Amino acid sequence: MRTSIHGLWSLVLGAALLAGCRTAANDQERDLAQFVDPRIGSGGHGHVFVGANVPFGAVQLGPTNISQGWDWCSGYHVSDTTVIGFAHTHLSGTGIGDKGDVLLMPLTGTLTAPVKAQNYLSTYSHDREEAQAGYYKTRLDRYGIDAELTATPRVGLHRYTYPATDSARVLVNLFNGIGWDWPTELKIRAVNDSTVEGYRLSRGWAEDDRVYFVAEFSKPFKNIAVYADTTVFPAKEGRPARTVVTPEAYAVFDFGPLTEGETVEARVAISGVSVAGAKANLLAEARGQGFDETRAAARREWNDLLAHMSVETTDTARLRTFYTALYHASIFPAVFNDVTGEYRGADGRIYADSSADIYTIFSLWDTYRAANPLYTLTAPERVGDFVNSFIRIYEQQGKVPVWHLAGNETNCMVGFPSVQVIADAILKDIPGFDREKAYEAIRAYAQLDERGLRQVRERGYIPADEEGESVAKALEYCISDWSVAQAARKLGREKDYDYFMERSKNYRHYFDSTDCFMKGRLADGSFRTPFNPDYSTHRGDDFCEGNAWQYTWLVPHDFEGLFALFPSPEAVEAKLDSTFTVPYNGGPEASPDISGLIGQYAQGNEPNHSTIYAYAYLGKQWKTARLARRILDEFFDDTVEGLCGNEDCGQMSAWYVFNALGFYPANPANGAFVLGSPVFDRVTFPVAGNKRFTVVAENNGPENIYIQSATLNGEPYSKAYITYRDIMGGGELRLVMGPRPNEAFGAGLADRPRSAVE
Repeated sequence: MRTSIHGLWSLVLGAALLAGCRTAANDQERDLAQFVDPRIGSGGHGHVFVGANVPFGAVQLGPTNISQGWDWCSGYHVSDTTVIGFAHTHLSGTGIGDKGDVLLMPLTGTLTAPVKAQNYLSTYSHDREEAQAGYYKTRLDRYGIDAELTATPRVGLHRYTYPATDSARVLVNLFNGIGWDWPTELKIRAVNDSTVEGYRLSRGWAEDDRVYFVAEFSKPFKNIAVYADTTVFPAKEGRPARTVVTPEAYAVFDFGPLTEGETVEARVAISGVSVAGAKANLLAEARGQGFDETRAAARREWNDLLAHMSVETTDTARLRTFYTALYHASIFPAVFNDVTGEYRGADGRIYADSSADIYTIFSLWDTYRAANPLYTLTAPERVGDFVNSFIRIYEQQGKVPVWHLAGNETNCMVGFPSVQVIADAILKDIPGFDREKAYEAIRAYAQLDERGLRQVRERGYIPADEEGESVAKALEYCISDWSVAQAARKLGREKDYDYFMERSKNYRHYFDSTDCFMKGRLADGSFRTPFNPDYSTHRGDDFCEGNAWQYTWLVPHDFEGLFALFPSPEAVEAKLDSTFTVPYNGGPEASPDISGLIGQYAQGNEPNHSTIYAYAYLGKQWKTARLARRILDEFFDDTVEGLCGNEDCGQMSAWYVFNALGFYPANPANGAFVLGSPVFDRVTFPVAGNKRFTVVAENNGPENIYIQSATLNGEPYSKAYITYRDIMGGGELRLVMGPRPNEAFGAGLADRPRSAVE
């Protein structure tokens, strides 16, 4: 089982870091976590998690505000200064709220009945808040208590420093969750005078979420009081008013009098399987370890991961933005099995698997585009287990995952994007999973009857008058079909290759050559009318969180085929240019996810994340470079407003990481990265066989954004892309930058990116 990251320490150079003696030993001790600020993106609509965790851990331990709403999907927003407790699970960057399980809240004095969040909450100040990789601290103003948090993969550690008081207490709140989450069954009991255990079962975005826990306190509590929650639901939509009583919703532990500065610590282990599993997790990961020791270990884990990307720059703001992006991209997926190997399957049954770690929280409609390809570089030892998790889900629920949360299939968003992730792993020869079983899983998706797939088989397209979001679904299926085809060819299944390649061209059914837009097509074969390319609702039309301008370019697996539908290459370029210049006016019902706008282009939402690279496929790499640098400069920074849209479990930050390096996987499963405009003078990262790959940007600067020429391992290099195999081979890509476009770079037909890269 693989539960930690083993990376290489490496050197970060910057003007602010050059003081002092530089030795090899100093290089290996470089603390890259100092550049991580988890609060970047906690304002606006970033929805990021703020708190303590380790890479890909089950525990995300942090404060939960009392506010609910879209901007509190993670439980935290920088505009808020209230806290109702420190929960052990949070989402990060999603557009739907859930989780928030097992809140602990330190208190003093007498609690006001009834014991509800609004009666005991405290305010805090962001000026007295510390958020670091693996550590969080704040002062609870109401009680004068300093709360500190750190974590292991499956255990959250709390340290509460009290003022002098005769009534030091800790409240365990099992009732409150985040967003849609609502408790269905709660249980807490004292094992002895310093240990409690129980569970929280809830329903929300995840239909059946189960969190079992064991909490050990550093001091014995003198008594425990357990309270129910009484919730009154008013009459609504013909339903009568009702009162719901939830037993064992809160437990208050009284530690008696404490002197000034005295502390109470708690170690809280969680499990999706059982209390016994939580006990095993506690024993394996935190028993006998002090808070400071665990905090240091968490920081080491983050440094191990961050060291996969060593960057050289004089811009310290870029360092903070970059390493925080790498941090945010590595919160999820979350490990889901206990240290014993047990986990709750997608069918609700308990399984044991000692061959791999099992993961959950797969926001795949978002992450297949950049975050999952990034993991093949920064966390390659985990990718095989991600694929194993998909295979197990397929075996248990009969299909590969769409959007998996706490072992539950939410079916959120369109397509079956795990197909691309699995195919990419097969094509890159990622070890650690059964390729034949993986191929079986992705091939089987195409035979499902749900979500428009039956119509794809029968008609070749999804009629807009039979299925909502028909264009968005179909375009995503085309990407999946192309990915299956490439995996089929690699495994020697030529008939499958031919079948899926033909299906991958179904996007042609939606392209209207009269105005060169993708449109909904009705069962009678006609396009839906009236048509407005600006029009968008959140999820109630032919698209999904987007409009025709944005979805017309969602063919990253076959840009060449898409271009052939236009009257000429010049018409393609003109249409692309218009995408970035025609003003967006989506109307009052438009999705709030359409943000980070340049004309119609929306950086704040995932369907557009490959659009700027279409220029490189046209032989206009310099236009890709210009837009890449503009987006990096305008829509990402090191402030709380530093994200222009939902973080989406790492995708938004992964887009930044790749583009800051100077390349991006426009086609997420063809093993090629299209060159853009690197922001760092030098980037180095470890690859297979103890080798290293380096990207050098000569003459780089705010004005020098265009590639003038390139060499790969000392030889002239004219291609507008680089392959995964090139990177894995180690060596150096050197890019000479300048202030004016070299329009010849990457312009030749042989030098342009293409769909199939051998």
